[in-house]
Amino acid sequence: MASIREQFEIPGKMKTWSLALIGVGLVALLIGGVTEAAGTEEQQAHFWGTLMYNTIFWTLVCNASMFFICVTTLAMGGWQQSFRRIPEAISAMVPIFGSITFAVLMFVVLGDKHHIYHWLDKEAVAKDPILLGKSGFLNPTFFVIWTTLAIGLWSVLGWRMRQLSREADEAPMDQQTGANFILRNTVRAALFTVWFGLTVGSTIPWLWMMSLDAHWYSTMYSWYTFASSFVSGMSLIALWVIYLKNKGYLELTNQEHLQDIGKFMFAFSIFWTYLWFSQYMLIWYANIPEETVYFKHRVQGPYKGIFFLNLIINFVCPLLILMKRSAKRNYTLVTFMAVLILFGHWIDFYQMVMGSLSKEKVTLGWFDFGILSLFVGLMIFFVGKSLASKPLIVKHHPFLKESVIHQV
Repeated sequence: MASIREQFEIPGKMKTWSLALIGVGLVALLIGGVTEAAGTEEQQAHFWGTLMYNTIFWTLVCNASMFFICVTTLAMGGWQQSFRRIPEAISAMVPIFGSITFAVLMFVVLGDKHHIYHWLDKEAVAKDPILLGKSGFLNPTFFVIWTTLAIGLWSVLGWRMRQLSREADEAPMDQQTGANFILRNTVRAALFTVWFGLTVGSTIPWLWMMSLDAHWYSTMYSWYTFASSFVSGMSLIALWVIYLKNKGYLELTNQEHLQDIGKFMFAFSIFWTYLWFSQYMLIWYANIPEETVYFKHRVQGPYKGIFFLNLIINFVCPLLILMKRSAKRNYTLVTFMAVLILFGHWIDFYQMVMGSLSKEKVTLGWFDFGILSLFVGLMIFFVGKSLASKPLIVKHHPFLKESVIHQV
């Protein structure tokens, strides 16, 4: 281990770029706040909707990194140990992005922005049988409590996993210590996975995004959101792995590991497409007005271009480019696809939120990309700090050898 670069040092250029992106984002936020936040209901919907889909997207993507750690832990997988500190660092963004998400959502809900969430209008709910029937969970009290629990437990359970991981830096483990360490990892990973399933895989997408169209629902919506978040999370992990490899770190990580990360990117792109098609096809085939209303303006209206561009970026490109074994072992191709997938699913979240708030026109413009730069800058800055705060290799982890000799 003596020859391995265990400690990450943040390059000056990385810090400069992250701060520049944050600066651009803050300027965009300030200008947007002045020009739109206090404007008409349409302008307010654009302002808060843009903040909502960006905060939700980046929170779920970073949370997917901890989900990756937990499910591979439950599967007794060891191949990921050589780069484990990367998803750990990304998941450390959940309390930060989650806090921003919480603040935005609370301002919308407690500020009675019923032009964003129609179910906040008490008079409309009282006159509408559908909204009245959903009022048991579509109400400010339930929304606040469940959002608080979701973000709070994501943060706490993820923090507990990262804290336990630090024990693998302290000293070599004998058989009994190692077995106890693995058991505690498994228990904590199970707790996180169960809570992740109850929230990301179920209730949270319903509350945060699907309820923007309170008269419409889909039983596949949460799975669709999860697939989008997870494939984006794996793409983000791939970008950081390649970046650190290019900087001379992660000597124990090689093309074998990159190929497996690429497999996740490919497989969950296909899974996302399966859900995209299943949700659309069943609603199209049934042709029931209360269901087709969600897709009407997305398929035939102003969002038609974005809707199908979304399919090309998130399905056609991964299918054609990542199918070959050699492509998943090529740093340049994986980097290109990781960026493309992240952008594609960011666009998907845009149409999921803004397609419900601004049905008559596409609002994608400078403000959306300005807020995107803010979150990208924050992610680069804080993930870099997290990586630099502890060794890059969990050198005393019982499964590290499995990762070193990993072959696919």
